[in-house]
Amino acid sequence: MTYPAITLWSDSCFFSPYAMSVYVALTEKGIPFSLKRIDLAKNAQLDEAYRALSLTCRVPALQIDDLVLNESSAIAEYLEERFPAPEFERLYPRDREKRAHAREMQAWLRSDFAALRSERPTEVLFAGEHFAPLTPAAEQAASKLITAVQRLLPDGQQNLFGEWSIADTDLAVMINRLALHGDPLPVKLQHYAEFQWQRASVQLWLAESGKAR
Repeated sequence: MTYPAITLWSDSCFFSPYAMSVYVALTEKGIPFSLKRIDLAKNAQLDEAYRALSLTCRVPALQIDDLVLNESSAIAEYLEERFPAPEFERLYPRDREKRAHAREMQAWLRSDFAALRSERPTEVLFAGEHFAPLTPAAEQAASKLITAVQRLLPDGQQNLFGEWSIADTDLAVMINRLALHGDPLPVKLQHYAEFQWQRASVQLWLAESGKAR
């Protein structure tokens, strides 16, 4: 099969959960792609060359031939349409209503939990760093997350919707901000996040992050 030229632009440390989401999506699809890095610490995303490429001046950016897309959930939905099942692996559930809930979860994780993201940044996930105890605002965010996942994830089920979807990876990132830091979590959520973290595509991203340090 002939594939288009595909490039994923990531932060240079591979700490971006959103670049990770796209990396996992591409890997699950089995699509060849190359990686390029942007040094966010040096504000390289604001350099003229990247500004000309990226509409948002953020990572990730995905370049497929002449198309450039930003925003990880938009990229995942595009990849699902451009490289559909059954020829390629699914990123979203087969069932229409479950697909809607998967997209709901993705949107929620990206638009909420600011205090939790701030106090448990991805340095927890990719560099093993530790931070101060959660403030009341972050504790409230964590409680809201835990309550929702307890409600959504059936007992004994390893994926949110009965089959893996990209929303599982995105949710595992958020839960592991707590789990890998040693913050208290229900056992069900710990097991869920551990299972998702062992997925081959996630392990490949963790290896990239490890090489970058």
